[in-house]
Amino acid sequence: MPFVKDVVTHKSISVVGLEKNTGKTETLNYVLKRLRTSQKQIAITSIGLDGERIDSVTQTQKPEIVVSKGVIFVTSEKHFFEKRLTAEILDVSNHRTAMGRLVIAKALSEGKVILSGPSDTVGVRKLISNLSKWDVDTTIVDGALSRLSLASPAVTDAMILATGAALSANIPQLVRKTLFVKQLIELEPVDAELSEQLQALKSGIWAIDKENRLHDLDIQSVFMIDKSERDIFEFGTRLYVAGAVSDKLINCLRTHKRPVELIIHDFSKVFASQLNFDAFLQGGNTMKSLFKNKLIAVTINPLAPNGLMLNTETLQKALEEELNIPVYDVMELQKDDSSLKFRE
Repeated sequence: MPFVKDVVTHKSISVVGLEKNTGKTETLNYVLKRLRTSQKQIAITSIGLDGERIDSVTQTQKPEIVVSKGVIFVTSEKHFFEKRLTAEILDVSNHRTAMGRLVIAKALSEGKVILSGPSDTVGVRKLISNLSKWDVDTTIVDGALSRLSLASPAVTDAMILATGAALSANIPQLVRKTLFVKQLIELEPVDAELSEQLQALKSGIWAIDKENRLHDLDIQSVFMIDKSERDIFEFGTRLYVAGAVSDKLINCLRTHKRPVELIIHDFSKVFASQLNFDAFLQGGNTMKSLFKNKLIAVTINPLAPNGLMLNTETLQKALEEELNIPVYDVMELQKDDSSLKFRE
């Protein structure tokens, strides 16, 4: 069953590509097209800039973002005046970007827009909250290249992941890389009370004892962990890292004799390699997150930028077997016009 009906069950959702040319914009346009007849109020924005006709990096043509009548969209002043549709301005925000203030508008006709929203996750989160005054049911956020921080459960409630031949032309390797991201997205969350305590900590490494009391280990960065003379396990084997999780940290924790429970802010903070991540878990250790996230679906683009085309059915089957989640080739879905009818 096509996944779009699941989108409107969430207050916010991000569409993120694992690499440039994995079909993120095609996925976004497919979702928007399917939602045209929905009775829900949909809003759309971007983190940073997206929707331009020419890719700013490769200087090649790229799909434009098509907005239907009734959709609320958020973009900068500069790109609002470049829109190719009729729209009503709802508000002009005091939030400034490199392209001017953010304009919140409602499309009065179907057309194409360039989205350039807040440049950071804090701005996106605040914007999603503010859109409630226009009775927005679901906000869709278009992610920039490899900006998995956007998909953080601290920002959006759920996500759609776009992957494909641009990530790897080798199907087994493509599957492994995509599976690794899914494993991070679906890390088990800690309980709500502990999560609330830890969210207040913005930096450093902290120990958590059996009574859930927090102890500052006076290590401001994971890069300083091997310089600390303190026993980081003096309060137990549960640790919280507020910042990035690197290979260096993972390898350091793996040397401990007893299993370690490492709690992280969210999956977008993990910069460790898949090899070290797997070795950490295989050693009996666990990794948990402050938030719970949901991956609705994975979409694929079997065409690589160099023209190499992977077999769609083979790729789709391989991903579904490993990910245990629906995988769609959006271009194939769009060939069947009847599939574009939205049903509640």
